[in-house]
Amino acid sequence: MNWKTAYRSIYYQGAPEPADPALDPRTTALLVIDVQNTYLERPDRASLSEEGRRVYDAWTPFHERMNRQVIPRTRRLLDLFRARGIECLFARIACQTRDGRDRSLSQKKPGWNNLLLPKDEHASQIVPELAPLPDEIVVTKTTDSALTGSNLRLILHNLGIRTVVCCGIFTDQCVSSTVRSLADESFEVLVLEDCCAAASDELHRKELEIVNMIYCHVMSSDELLDLMKLG
Repeated sequence: MNWKTAYRSIYYQGAPEPADPALDPRTTALLVIDVQNTYLERPDRASLSEEGRRVYDAWTPFHERMNRQVIPRTRRLLDLFRARGIECLFARIACQTRDGRDRSLSQKKPGWNNLLLPKDEHASQIVPELAPLPDEIVVTKTTDSALTGSNLRLILHNLGIRTVVCCGIFTDQCVSSTVRSLADESFEVLVLEDCCAAASDELHRKELEIVNMIYCHVMSSDELLDLMKLG
């Protein structure tokens, strides 16, 4: 099974295989979404309460996937894209104010999305392994969608981008929201399944089935590199 037949929901069972996407390096960009310190740094497990250790252990598969697969493979893509002069862009969640009064409503509600990440603090920065180069564009957003929460739409149009390759976290939240917004703006969108992660593998796989074939095409980084004759 390859990208043309994988991650198909009931809507697309039996649908014809898609054609290979047109991947002109001049009109293609890589977008790395929300791979920030706040999501990758962990406390000392021994210092936690019993409930804290339970939560810590529940998130261990996510951290293993990020450190063993998502970050290294995304770094490989960045290196290869940069070497060819292909645009690499980054999106991150952060607020412009220290008290977060500029955040969207969803980021002020209690629970998982209640994020206070002032833009200049360590927690809001992109992880060092994927640090943007000085001339690369980083957009700051206070919404899940990078298009809704920033001027990314205008930037992509100004750069002449038609195809956006997405990776990052979380598959079922900010990645998905950004992918849907890009599709609604008539960009061609590719999602690299091995360069994304959700809180659980189940959520990751299910969300890829939901967005595949309608909002984007889902493939692996190796499949993308083969199509672009990179690597």
